[in-house]
Amino acid sequence: MPTYRSLNIALMLAALLLPLLAGCDRGDNQPAAEMVLETIPPAQSGCQGCHAVQLDADHAFACSTCHNGDATADTAATAHQGMIALPAHPANMDHVCGRCHRQQTARAAQASHFTLRREVNSVRKAFGATTSLASLTAIPVEEPPTTVLGLTDDLLRRRCLRCHLYYQGDPYPETEHGTGCAACHLAFHDNAMQGHRFVRSPDDSQCLHCHHGNRVGGDYYGRYERDFSLEFRTPYRTEDNPPRPYGVEYHQLRPDVHQLAGIACIDCHSGAQLMGGGRQGAPSPLTCDGCHGWQPGQPVPAANLLVKNDALVLVTKLGRKQLPVPRATNPAHRQYRDKATCVACHAQWGFNDQGTHLLRQDTDDYEPWSYLTVQGSIEVEAQLENNLYGGDDTKPSMIDKINGEARPGLWLKGFEQRRWETLLLCNDHDGRITACRPSLDLHLSYVNDEGEVLFDAETPDPSSPRIRPYTPHTIGKAGAFFRQRLQTGRPTKRKQEQP
Repeated sequence: MPTYRSLNIALMLAALLLPLLAGCDRGDNQPAAEMVLETIPPAQSGCQGCHAVQLDADHAFACSTCHNGDATADTAATAHQGMIALPAHPANMDHVCGRCHRQQTARAAQASHFTLRREVNSVRKAFGATTSLASLTAIPVEEPPTTVLGLTDDLLRRRCLRCHLYYQGDPYPETEHGTGCAACHLAFHDNAMQGHRFVRSPDDSQCLHCHHGNRVGGDYYGRYERDFSLEFRTPYRTEDNPPRPYGVEYHQLRPDVHQLAGIACIDCHSGAQLMGGGRQGAPSPLTCDGCHGWQPGQPVPAANLLVKNDALVLVTKLGRKQLPVPRATNPAHRQYRDKATCVACHAQWGFNDQGTHLLRQDTDDYEPWSYLTVQGSIEVEAQLENNLYGGDDTKPSMIDKINGEARPGLWLKGFEQRRWETLLLCNDHDGRITACRPSLDLHLSYVNDEGEVLFDAETPDPSSPRIRPYTPHTIGKAGAFFRQRLQTGRPTKRKQEQP
């Protein structure tokens, strides 16, 4: 005779089995287990029932506050109606981020770091532009290009501005980033956003998502991008696909002495500078002489500098580490301060990519590029690989990095040589010897879809200097031969440029 306990167990089993048995009678061939799962509600209602994200204390409010949509809906289709996927994008940041950060978004939208007007205008003027643009968004679209300037504009919009805040960057492990405000203030790593915790003070990895390759930023960590050609990416690697976190393998050289000391980018480049607190494109208030030539009684050049025992101490913003600032006492500083900049002697190496060739090709004849399939652009590399080895004969195209539209033609890139050994020297606006790089040593070509060469290795106007001053972030000791460097550098005369 069954006991009371055994009857209870039988009833419980029947209650569990009844939904399964009922499901078998539906006649829709759907597994009973799947029907049971369909009735299980999410662990949490609303957006976070599907998107489990952690918010920082300053942004701990409903997802729909920034993303719109319907946070109370019970289906994805309903919840996503009217949703803003990228609320920090430049097109949205003013009316989303600006609700709470109106002053910051207004300043940032006018900052040179955001508009890139200096960089854009320097390239456009070198190829014939007579007027300046207020922002990269004002770069005209001429399709197909019929002038050298129109070709230059297409190059800027589709190949050069891949790092800018309107675009999320190439999906290499360490180059993808957010758009607008999120580019700096949301952490990305290994092709993924690392959460919804906004950071007030970005670490260097955020900066390097854009400032990699042979541009200032990567050199701070001693990285010099290798050549694109397979024959010159030595030493050769044994694996088929060597890691390329920034698009191209790099030579690991000596980092900047400030980086070795633990100084982050934001310790010298403040938010006020980067987000438009002052003249657009103004240099960092922290200069070599301002820190290392400081004397007691003089104003302290930045808020994160303290005076202790009549000497400056830098307080790092990320670790709050206190670093003494050594004072420049060598007599050579007084002897050469009006003749040469600090980097002319103290830069350990520099960027010397000479003969940068850029070809817009509207045909799919890629065989000559089989040794240059590494291009530092996944968009370009994928089309080269697919056409050369995958049997894909789709017409070449690239998207506009400002408005997201795809247009015909693929921009291919190569160099005559890439070197770092010899620091190039020229004169700055004050006539002092300084470090330079051939940033405008550009050669633009265009082959249309009929295979006709419309422009062949067009170069900047002769009145526009191809070699321009810059500040390499490769600082170290000047060494015993700095005088010989200044004497044998033979700096070239440069035409005075408008800021």
